[in-house]
Amino acid sequence: MAAGNIFHQLCTFKSQNKCGFAVLVDPDKIDEAGMRKLAKLANTAAVDFVMIGGSLLMVHQLDLCITIFKQESNIPILLFPGSPAQVTPKADALLYLSLISGRNPDLLIGQHVVSAPVVKASGLEVISTGYILIDGGVPTTVSYMSHTLPIPANKPEIALCTAWAGEMQGKHIIYLDAGSGAKTPVTLDMITKVSSNIEIPLVVGGGICTPEKVYENAKAGANLIVVGNAIEKDLFLIKEMAEAARRV
Repeated sequence: MAAGNIFHQLCTFKSQNKCGFAVLVDPDKIDEAGMRKLAKLANTAAVDFVMIGGSLLMVHQLDLCITIFKQESNIPILLFPGSPAQVTPKADALLYLSLISGRNPDLLIGQHVVSAPVVKASGLEVISTGYILIDGGVPTTVSYMSHTLPIPANKPEIALCTAWAGEMQGKHIIYLDAGSGAKTPVTLDMITKVSSNIEIPLVVGGGICTPEKVYENAKAGANLIVVGNAIEKDLFLIKEMAEAARRV
């Protein structure tokens, strides 16, 4: 199942040294009114993508959130799944995540085998993603749930070698993530080292709280910046952050 329009848009960002902006939404943390408000603000800000998912889904309103958003917006929705249960054909694309920074076989291939029939039948654009967890200064839900250790923040060479391995294995994109609620985001040095040495798009997320940090990450070489927690606290940051990503 080949990647399609969304992957090609990310590749265009990479080839033109540009950066897109995505809002990450946890369905457990937003209601219908909030989803509609988010959609309208995302439209105004010309957000590139909305990503939906979480390490845990307690309320089971993934489909409802996507349906509500699509009633208000044409912005593509990318699934950022924490488990095979978080796959739905209502979205536009799926980040098919392999946690290549860890050594948990279940998250390298095991859950992919389980989810393969559903993903194959979904009709979603599938974007194979080399997911690399970076130490953000505090324990994260991802590290706890995945039983893996993040790459130390001051070891950009490990991140680069991991990204190289993912690229040579055929991943479509690399995703450096400090995790939800990270105290410190991925360092600019690490972003630059990875981005300047791989040919595939680089996504960066976790701990990005200000438009200034968005701009710095974009300038360092991120091709897509993902923000979740900061926007949960202040939806009106969306416009400033999206503009900051485009200033590069």
